[in-house]
Amino acid sequence: MKKGTGLGLGVVKDVDTGTMPRTALILFGSPGSGKGTQAKLLRDCLHIPHISTGDMLRERIAAADPLGTEVRELMGAGRLVPDEVVNRLVEERIAQPDCRNGFILDGYPRTIAQAEVMTGRQQRLGYTPVVIHLKVDYNVIVARLTGRRQCPQCGTLYNLASHPPKNAGSCDLDGTALVIREDDREEVIRERLEAYERQTRPLLEYFARNGSAFFEVEGTYEKPQVIMQRICALMLRR
Repeated sequence: MKKGTGLGLGVVKDVDTGTMPRTALILFGSPGSGKGTQAKLLRDCLHIPHISTGDMLRERIAAADPLGTEVRELMGAGRLVPDEVVNRLVEERIAQPDCRNGFILDGYPRTIAQAEVMTGRQQRLGYTPVVIHLKVDYNVIVARLTGRRQCPQCGTLYNLASHPPKNAGSCDLDGTALVIREDDREEVIRERLEAYERQTRPLLEYFARNGSAFFEVEGTYEKPQVIMQRICALMLRR
């Protein structure tokens, strides 16, 4: 897939604030790639809000407003939330004042239909889309996720490689025996990664074709701060 070069980004560095006016950063990354961590770091670097559709859905369900009730009923019945509902949530969110200079999208779009709606909306509102695909070797992801352990009592997460408990097999906070979450078992992780590839590949190809600034950033071995600085450099380039 052809990668962006950084030329013709359509984003201009604000010399006073270091931010990119009206930029929509669309962040892709497989489970375990560190995408959530990057979204939070980039929020602080770029001074624009991080918008997670998963968080928004949970917040609306908790609020129990009409849309939240609709989402809860759909998810309770095991059905996917329709594109039009997710599109409406995102549209409402980016209409908020804190998004006037741009935003980071995490978990959206998930379908070509959502991407087409989003592209049209951004063009109307004058946002410039920039797509970042965080690439991480799948075998490294499997090793990361299978090394995770969780305390069933307090919910604290550990990682045998990067953040092990002080006493092997038990929680530092309450001494409870740690467990492997069902979705952290190797066979489940590989299924999740395959599903991500099937779902996301058409979206990456869509953005590579439609003229959006598109960058693939290697995220396998370097520390999150280093990866974040590389992405920020791409975003701030004149």
